[in-house]
Amino acid sequence: MRIPAHSVCTAIRDDIVAGVYERGGRLTEELLARRYGVSRVPVREALRTLEAEGFVVTRRHAGACVAEPTEQEAADLLEIRMLLEPLGAARAAQRRTEAHLKVLRGLVRLGQERSRRGQSEDLRSLGGWFHETLAQASGSPGLITLLTQLRHKIAWMYAVETPGRPAESWSEHGAIVDAVARGDAERARALTAQHAERATAAHRLRVPRAGERVRTSQHPVNTAGLQH
Repeated sequence: MRIPAHSVCTAIRDDIVAGVYERGGRLTEELLARRYGVSRVPVREALRTLEAEGFVVTRRHAGACVAEPTEQEAADLLEIRMLLEPLGAARAAQRRTEAHLKVLRGLVRLGQERSRRGQSEDLRSLGGWFHETLAQASGSPGLITLLTQLRHKIAWMYAVETPGRPAESWSEHGAIVDAVARGDAERARALTAQHAERATAAHRLRVPRAGERVRTSQHPVNTAGLQH
């Protein structure tokens, strides 16, 4: 049974985000195929996709390597998210289904409950599911794809501090859902922009492990087929 390339791509991306592969480290098709128990064909396809997404670069004489984002590139991601998430919320107010609202309201209830109990690990997961569902409610495949890629790359580059007042954060989530439910696109956009701006302050660049580095300035590198 042939394992699809998108499954291999997800596995490699998850491991890059988790820090299994060091920034700048080589990604050989043979070792990846062995690690994930697949042939080299889906690995090759997965690496092309990850290169387009910006997780992988192809260097002359080295082949596929994990990308080494600059501090400016990392900062740009947060700024782009602050522009796209409010747009997604506005679209959700116009296109959401009752199923989306049911899930969003359920997540808000759980988030408020976990906030009272101080279960911070659960809150991180719930917050991710909330914003993923809100993006899905936008009904815009292109926007959903961009927001999903942003979420993965931000998780790779940043550590997020637990909000000092998580109940307030989930109150903001609840207000966004109320605006979406009423079909008030402008209020949903404004509330999401305020929420995203506050959330950005909790992001801290990850400190690379030994042997890794976060570049502080752009330097040209020899690449082949670099798409992103």
